[in-house]
Amino acid sequence: MTHSMVNRRRILTGMGATVALPWLEGLTSAAAPATPPKRLAFMYVPNGVHMPDWRPAAPGVMTVLPPTLQPLEKLRDDLVVLSGLTADKARPHGDGGGDHARALAAFLTGSQARKTDGTDIRAGLSADQVAASRLGHLTRLASLEIGSEAGAMAGNCDSGYSCVYSSTMSWKSATQPLPKEVDPKLVFDRLFGQSNDPRRKERDRVRKSVLDHVLTESKSLAGGLGASDRRKLDEYFSSVREIEERIARAEKLPPAPKPEFGRPAGVPASLPEHLRLLCDLLVLAFQTDSTRVATFVLANEGSNRPYPFAQVSEGHHDLSHHGNDKSKQEKISKINLFHTTQLAYLAGKMKSIREGDGTLLDHCLLAYGSGNSDGNAHNHDDLPIALLGGKSAGIKGGRHLVFSKETPLANLWLAMLDRVGVGANRLGDSTGVLDGLIG
Repeated sequence: MTHSMVNRRRILTGMGATVALPWLEGLTSAAAPATPPKRLAFMYVPNGVHMPDWRPAAPGVMTVLPPTLQPLEKLRDDLVVLSGLTADKARPHGDGGGDHARALAAFLTGSQARKTDGTDIRAGLSADQVAASRLGHLTRLASLEIGSEAGAMAGNCDSGYSCVYSSTMSWKSATQPLPKEVDPKLVFDRLFGQSNDPRRKERDRVRKSVLDHVLTESKSLAGGLGASDRRKLDEYFSSVREIEERIARAEKLPPAPKPEFGRPAGVPASLPEHLRLLCDLLVLAFQTDSTRVATFVLANEGSNRPYPFAQVSEGHHDLSHHGNDKSKQEKISKINLFHTTQLAYLAGKMKSIREGDGTLLDHCLLAYGSGNSDGNAHNHDDLPIALLGGKSAGIKGGRHLVFSKETPLANLWLAMLDRVGVGANRLGDSTGVLDGLIG
């Protein structure tokens, strides 16, 4: 079979097996770039960390990793630890309590969340969705949002802040949060659902007809509405148009490949198993070029989940208010270590996959961190932030970079967007592209 006869999304079949093709250097087409695509992934942990066990001893080359980062030892040359970055818009600025809600809402947006537990939510456009708006047309899914804890999209979860802020990392616009999927089975179906199923094609045809009707009938409403309702209607139209575009894109693309990976049965009872399964699916999403942008919330901000498998029976949030109690700080470090172990698993799996002249990790910028620093102080400066991968984008690993006080975290997101070819002049409270990542 010649290269011209092989499509990036074609599948190999035989002996009852169905296997998704990863990116292959020799198979180039409109759907398969001559070089591996660059991807962005953002991983969030709640309640801050025990900073003495997180921060490397000194700036510059890291010869020894601190205790919490020890699981990343084999990936040290791919790792950059960034100190001094600040999420200023997670601070109260006159709004009182609610640091957990603001921390997650501001993490990728650099924007202050409106204090409300009603429907008038507002944060900002998130970095992942800036990338999705520029790269999403190249893949079946513009972006993928996953996590281990479901979250309500309404109600009061933190000192008068809507639950949506504490559970949502990705924002398509200031008023459009993108809820994450926690069920691995549904993530799998979203990634690899067979679009050549005649029943699905008929559903898509009916859906397209309904969408056309809704748009035609609803546009007549706009003239008699106030500004707020017109905005909501515009957002609704945008969502409808996006669904139309997704259907049209799916019609043009070959059937989605089903990987040699069993469809998950649902949410595992074991949290470690649940997280590993989500990590595996994220890697598959990138490997099969189903998407190039992903967010992964390891647990909702303010989560009080216990970690008995890490010898911690108390709730995470309760422990984070440690009051400098050494035994509580040790338990926080155990939770932090469990989380970085998941990061090491995800990054290690990416590194094990050869792609082009390097690995999948080389072609991915994987950011990890929290919008809180010390959970006891609820401070949002000197955040625990790490970056893995990105060698093909010029990122030099094996370093601890220390930035001046009050450097906006959003500056890092601008730098990452720049490295994957998605230039952005501003994001939230950014002041410019972060220097120092390029080796």
